[in-house]
Amino acid sequence: MGLVAGAVNVIAGGGSMLTLPVLIFLGLPAGVANGTNRVAILLQNVGATWSFHRRKLVGWPWLRLAVPPALAGVLVGTWAAVRIDDALFERILALVLLAAAAWTLWHPIRPPAVGRAEPPAGASRWGLVAAFFGVGVYGGFIQAGVGFVLLALTSAFGLDLIRGNAIKVTVVLIFTPVALAIFAWNGMVHWPYGLALSAGTVSGALVGVRLQVLKGQRWVRQVVTAAIVVFALRLLLG
Repeated sequence: MGLVAGAVNVIAGGGSMLTLPVLIFLGLPAGVANGTNRVAILLQNVGATWSFHRRKLVGWPWLRLAVPPALAGVLVGTWAAVRIDDALFERILALVLLAAAAWTLWHPIRPPAVGRAEPPAGASRWGLVAAFFGVGVYGGFIQAGVGFVLLALTSAFGLDLIRGNAIKVTVVLIFTPVALAIFAWNGMVHWPYGLALSAGTVSGALVGVRLQVLKGQRWVRQVVTAAIVVFALRLLLG
């Protein structure tokens, strides 16, 4: 599944929407699956962040604005995640998956051709701070689909897709260790599964590049959407 998720993340995004339910179907309690998934999230974002940083595509003014509220939010979201009942979490995850499937079909992200270098000022800036706090809460609580949310947010505030992706992977890389540490402290990480998943995502990223050339993004997006809907229905029906 890590192999599949790594390929999906390269081509269309949303790999966690596959790995998280599969970890549950493999027998992990929902909370442990949620924590275990963060191991792969952390490791796969290290390489991506370094690649963007090496090419000087990381917008530091945006990061200085985004990281503090996102870190505050992830504390709140992860605190809720380690305390929620497993059955309730599965229901919430199913609804999130269905919403993500609809989002994937609609595909509303329309980044500008040329992004702004600096984040907005005034009231818009405070709105952006609040939005990044919300992203942190969501990322700490469930993670799946947070990349879509971050890209939609950065695009709405003027970043082009490449620099938006740089902000996305860097913010996720910074707040994921916090969430993972909280899950681990509460005994909610299955390390062998997490490391196996991580190895798969790294290999899958290489496969994804070739698959994108052979089949194209649209075909993969359709397959992923169908799988997400099936997983969501399986979670809802128990």
